[in-house]
Amino acid sequence: MNPILVAFLIGIGLSIITVFADALIKHASLQSAFSGWKTLVLGAIIYGMTAFGWFFVMRSVKLSTLGVLYGVSCIIVLTLVGVFYFQEKINSLEIFGITLAIISLIILSRSA
Repeated sequence: MNPILVAFLIGIGLSIITVFADALIKHASLQSAFSGWKTLVLGAIIYGMTAFGWFFVMRSVKLSTLGVLYGVSCIIVLTLVGVFYFQEKINSLEIFGITLAIISLIILSRSA
């Protein structure tokens, strides 16, 4: 299997794990006062653990391409979590922006 493809897939997986940490932190932020501190700490620990995976991904992919991969995959997964878990609304302009982000990732992956 192509090492760039493997790095992309691992990067997307790490982005999904990061979004899980984001969801934990969002959940903690919705608690009254500072009662969600344990969830906040768990989210922060998960963030830190993903750094080890990014270290290996960065060996195979240009940083600029990796930034787009991370950004786009996080946007997509965060949008899904926001809409389906936190019941947030998304409008057509946001959908258009996400579509453009996906197209940019496709273009960059061809030159990686």
